[in-house]
Amino acid sequence: MARLLLLAALLWTAAFLPRESRAQDLVADLSDHVIAINTGFTGTRVLLFGATEGNGDVAVVVRGPVDRATVREKDRVAGIWINQASMSFNGVPGFYAVASSKPLEELAPASVLDRIGIGLNHLQLATADANDASPETVAAYRGALIRGLQRRSLYVTETGQVSFLSGRLFRTRIDFPANVPTGQYQVEAYLFRNGQVVDAQTTPLIVGKVGLGAEIYDFAHRESALYGLAAILVAVAAGWLASVVFRRA
Repeated sequence: MARLLLLAALLWTAAFLPRESRAQDLVADLSDHVIAINTGFTGTRVLLFGATEGNGDVAVVVRGPVDRATVREKDRVAGIWINQASMSFNGVPGFYAVASSKPLEELAPASVLDRIGIGLNHLQLATADANDASPETVAAYRGALIRGLQRRSLYVTETGQVSFLSGRLFRTRIDFPANVPTGQYQVEAYLFRNGQVVDAQTTPLIVGKVGLGAEIYDFAHRESALYGLAAILVAVAAGWLASVVFRRA
């Protein structure tokens, strides 16, 4: 009910504001701007809703906190898998998802999608290594990086659906898995007309830990040595307790 009221309020605002005060062709917002992760977190869903001034198609891109990522190639040597060559990439989103009102190939030319980074095939990932790797090698490592993040459900493979509820009001759902990384996210909404972006809006989204899990996480990062020692002591105590129980049994 609360989400429906938000949608109605947004549509009313877009319809009744004086025309000269409308500075944007696209207005969008989120049902939640903060995702709280506690010990029982199993994933969540956030609603993005908005309205357009005039006709057009809408695409939404969700990018998680960016970081450096390294892809390592493993090879079997004497029966043991060991790391061989590797390649690092800068500015890799920890989470990535796309939704659109029509298939991406019908939304805009590939050059436009490349410039904005809409769709996994158009996501720009720059190598951090100063080497002479061929474009084919870079593409192979890039593909391996994306496939690894897809297996962890952090890169959504299928393009989501942006649905228009009326001529101008639209919505889409963003699903976040239980292992979603913490940090600041950017939720970008784009309005397309005739294959070009005519308006865009970016809304921040915060994903953070709360409760006991947050305290343990902060302690592990502030006092890594003490956290490691505590983990060892807990493991030793658990092993000793288990041995006592099984010996009595």
